[in-house]
Amino acid sequence: MALTTNTQTNASSISNVAVGQVVTDAGGAVDTVFTCGFQPRYVKWVNRTDSIQLEYFEGMAANSAVRTVAVGTRTLDVSSGITLGSPSLGTGGQFTIKAADIPASKSFSWIAYG
Repeated sequence: MALTTNTQTNASSISNVAVGQVVTDAGGAVDTVFTCGFQPRYVKWVNRTDSIQLEYFEGMAANSAVRTVAVGTRTLDVSSGITLGSPSLGTGGQFTIKAADIPASKSFSWIAYG
């Protein structure tokens, strides 16, 4: 088997990590932007209430993530998921969680590596 695409990026031996927790109230969900202070290359979003997690890896399309549900099923979600900010648009160092993945009255944790 030959590799048709093999991409790797290194950050000059500098590793950035940001971690956060979120608890939503009973209000309606909206797309939510989180600032981690560096351009993330990996983001994990965990819905602790419903045991659902999303993982975004550098190079994935916007609004996509690998979704793992409570029973362990993993799928590629390309309709909601996570979107990274863009330095050229002035939103570098940020990521957005779509409204469908940050519902009301839930607890969440996230981690971003860059």
